[in-house]
Amino acid sequence: MAELVYDKTGRLLFTKEMKEEYTILVPMMAKIHFSIITNVLIHYGYKAVLLDTEGPEIAQVGLKYVHNDTCYPALLVIGQLIHALQSGKYDVNKTALMITQTGGGCRASNYIHLLRKALVKAGYENVPVISLNLSGLEKNEGFKLTLPMIRRMAAGLIYGDLIMSLDNQVKPYEINKGDSAALVSKWINELSEIMANGHGFAKKEIAENLDRITRDFSEIRIRRVPKVKVGVVGEIYVKYSSLGNNGLEQFLYEQGCEVNLPGMLGFMLFKVDNRLEDYRLYGGSKAKYIVVKQLMDYLLSLEEMVAKTQLQYGFQPGGRYHHIKNLVKGYVGYGSKMGEGWLLTAEMLELVENGFENIVCTQPFGCLPNHINGKGMMRRIKQQHPNANIVAIDYDPGAPRVNQENRIKLMLAVAREQLKNNGDSENSSESGNPVRVKAKIVKE
Repeated sequence: MAELVYDKTGRLLFTKEMKEEYTILVPMMAKIHFSIITNVLIHYGYKAVLLDTEGPEIAQVGLKYVHNDTCYPALLVIGQLIHALQSGKYDVNKTALMITQTGGGCRASNYIHLLRKALVKAGYENVPVISLNLSGLEKNEGFKLTLPMIRRMAAGLIYGDLIMSLDNQVKPYEINKGDSAALVSKWINELSEIMANGHGFAKKEIAENLDRITRDFSEIRIRRVPKVKVGVVGEIYVKYSSLGNNGLEQFLYEQGCEVNLPGMLGFMLFKVDNRLEDYRLYGGSKAKYIVVKQLMDYLLSLEEMVAKTQLQYGFQPGGRYHHIKNLVKGYVGYGSKMGEGWLLTAEMLELVENGFENIVCTQPFGCLPNHINGKGMMRRIKQQHPNANIVAIDYDPGAPRVNQENRIKLMLAVAREQLKNNGDSENSSESGNPVRVKAKIVKE
């Protein structure tokens, strides 16, 4: 059994010996993306397990070990991890936990400290916690992010964004129910195997895989019928996590909607761009600026590849980052960058521009950045876009699911009335390729 080693601050370290013996539990957020990323960790020799547990008991575990005033995503993530330790499925003497740290001003950077306090309170003080971050906040001998690993994870995010987008555009219209879900599973497994064999993360290989994935989804037989189109924005965890948003995406699908969930790449670009803005405003290391700028350019090139591939097969891609950034001018300043910052407002504007005027803005109760840039901007957006139909939904342990869903149903009732009044001219048809109004290509 690996020896427990602590640093001078008293932090329990994840050692090289632990890498060989320990199972690493990874909390769930976005299933497609995190499944691929977890498989990348497995490829590098880590015994990683992605948790897929859900249910009200997870929030109750979180409430038991974390103050109820804590940010709701922290409460759920910590609750899910401790719930897993208590399940008896894992040897707690050979189990480690992983959690992300953004390094920004959001409370999310401090979740890791709340987790360690909760572990002590729950009697698991000997369980090490690994920080997954790009800012050098914490280091462990047994876990290191290398450039090849980062490139594979970045590719995983790109693939995840594309598969999520294609699934959401095809699933509501598929003739044979389950075709789209089958392709999602197929490509998660295939991409994981491709990257495990040392391929799939070079730009040329990414382009080839993007084409293969999109072509596969374009061959699903669909029936085009008028549907209410709903965009989902908000704090990144409750936006993507079915545990955090009470299965919002599935709920909207069951209500007969087409859902548009902006991809994670936009958030990554937002975070990288913030570092460039900091350099422009406050100065700093020129060498660091050059590295960050290279990363920005690389991610932008991947964004362009995804968009061009979708357009080639008649799908609707998300807006380009620079276009989205321009949309928010006159609404909120670029200095509003805590949490999702101005990007949240910008994503709502981009959704409205692309025909998704009905929007659910998901907010953890008490998340100040999201209340400012989400709920706080709704009136301004509606003034400029009268057709915008936006509802802000707070998520926290005390918010009954039925109340949340009833508020969304009221929004959908307005949306269906608008759809009826507009007399949607799109005729029902059968096709192997979803025909779309192509989004504008805006190049800066």
